[in-house]
Amino acid sequence: QVQLVESGEGLVQAGGSLRLSCAASGRTFSSYTMAWFRQAPGKERQFVAAIRWSGGDTYYADSVKGRFTISKDNAKNTVFLQMNSLKPEDTAVYYCAARDYHGRAYYTTRDEGYDHWGQGTQVTVSS
Repeated sequence: QVQLVESGEGLVQAGGSLRLSCAASGRTFSSYTMAWFRQAPGKERQFVAAIRWSGGDTYYADSVKGRFTISKDNAKNTVFLQMNSLKPEDTAVYYCAARDYHGRAYYTTRDEGYDHWGQGTQVTVSS
């Protein structure tokens, strides 16, 4: 059973940085893409970034390119989201997600394309 556990919740001022972690367990993830999504109050869940477990290809939403970096630690089965130059509009609950891409595209920005989800972690950026 796949489990994804996020951590790194925090309140930061605009311009600050925060790093989120997602610890994955329950299987090997060699054919998986791991992603971060976020959902602000009253808004739909939005793709942020993704990384292919084997190969390390990365994908970013335009709104976070150049500010956020997704990475992974294979030994620890953990995915990270380093967030720099944070803006108030980055305030949201951030979710880790996993997609078994066997037989389909490596990644998608659509949340229904992901098979497993974490519980979410709150990021608040004050102005």
